[in-house]
Amino acid sequence: MAAAPVWSVDPRTGKQREQVAVEATAAEVDQVVRAAHEVRGALADRTVRAALLRTAAEVLDGAADQIVEAADAETALGPVRLRGELGRTTYQLRAFADIVDEGSFLDIRIDHADDTLAIPRPDLRRYKVPLGVVAVYSASNFPLAFSVPGGDTASALAAGCPVVVKAHPDHPATSELVAALLRSAAARAGAPEAVIGLVHGFEAGVELVRHPLVSAAGFTGSIRGGRALFDAAASRPVPIPFHGELGSLNPVVVTEAAAAERAEQIGAGLAGSMTLGVGQFCVKPGLVLAPAGEAGDRLLKSLTEAVSDTGSGVLLDHRMRDNFVAGVTERAGLPGVETPVTPGAGGEHTVSPGFLTVPAARLATEGPHDLLLEECFGPVTVLARYDSEDEIADVLSRLPGNLTATVHVSEAEAEGSEGRAAEIVAELTPLAGRVLVNGWPTGVAVAPAQHHGGPYPATTSTSTSVGGTAIERWLRPVAYQSTPEALLPPELRDDNPLGLPRRVDGVLQP
Repeated sequence: MAAAPVWSVDPRTGKQREQVAVEATAAEVDQVVRAAHEVRGALADRTVRAALLRTAAEVLDGAADQIVEAADAETALGPVRLRGELGRTTYQLRAFADIVDEGSFLDIRIDHADDTLAIPRPDLRRYKVPLGVVAVYSASNFPLAFSVPGGDTASALAAGCPVVVKAHPDHPATSELVAALLRSAAARAGAPEAVIGLVHGFEAGVELVRHPLVSAAGFTGSIRGGRALFDAAASRPVPIPFHGELGSLNPVVVTEAAAAERAEQIGAGLAGSMTLGVGQFCVKPGLVLAPAGEAGDRLLKSLTEAVSDTGSGVLLDHRMRDNFVAGVTERAGLPGVETPVTPGAGGEHTVSPGFLTVPAARLATEGPHDLLLEECFGPVTVLARYDSEDEIADVLSRLPGNLTATVHVSEAEAEGSEGRAAEIVAELTPLAGRVLVNGWPTGVAVAPAQHHGGPYPATTSTSTSVGGTAIERWLRPVAYQSTPEALLPPELRDDNPLGLPRRVDGVLQP
């Protein structure tokens, strides 16, 4: 049986552009994984890893025009957005190179033997080592920053783990181009090209997570697909960590005082956030609790005007377009739901943005309106109008885990002189990995303090996929007890030949 072809498709027309590859067979997945596993020792040297990451950033920057052209042809995200995403991607690669150089991610701890303690302590030395080959599953909505050269790949390479990426079918040509550039960067940095592998196809993705030489996986995508892979990772003879980002509603609470103070500004800001990138951001605000009454009406009017002024757009593929149209139609048909701006089909290949309104009381108890508490991928949000603060608490208590949760408060509430802003922040904290005040969740800064994750189903683990601590997903601790100096890894020797930061006998060393 001939291997299925992998086509690059233009989402603006739905037409095939070119055949890029063929779907990988189980034997081909095995070959790519084994090749990556065999060269894992080449990443043991941190200087090689740092050089690889910096060279990769340099190579990608040098091919920016080619990359942006390829990605735009397959995603319709536009050159401006894609150049920004490429800049984020190369910044991320360089940031992880700096982390590798600095070395504190190894979490080195040395406790010398001490016979004077009530319970004598042997000599113990602990640090973190790479897990092995990491499987990365590319995201549809970020063809660069969360795909082949993205954060999962960058952090895994920084940890010392070879990577095998399962390309997303929405941008296979971009994936092939970028993978080739990364392999050339590896060769220039003195690492084997096999430290970065690429496969295509649904079955290849399943084979990848089941492969005995794959030690961990990172995924960004849907709840259905992610949960299937998560279950496969857990049911292996040797289960592996599966760090999946699956879906998020990203609730927003607007207090009565905030709406009274700046309803028009909040409405316009919400419109910009929920339609950004045609609503295809994983942190799009999908549910907004806003007050009933005059202040809430002003917010709704501002939101209506801003969304009405936003044109139709192209989603990443026609399957997503069909799902969006069906999803908003089903939601709009629920009792008590109104559509001040009706979302749906904008044309044969496009969608038009819009939003729904519903009394918050309908979301406070189980019923058909639970559909409004599920993510709908695309440019739509739900404005739930509440009559009391109790209704806010009732709705929040029914929400699943999220990547973000936001509250908009008044100036006086922010200062703590009135209202219950602190209580709302406390109520939102168990729901999400990032809590925002007077901002919008779209936009995830690459920074050491960032956390892009959240309770299930937002993610399947407690880790982050953005920021420096994303490297921790691909490491495991190991301790050496009473081990002679000559047998210790250089990182754990008393003379600290590598000059690494560490904690010795409980004291942090420079």
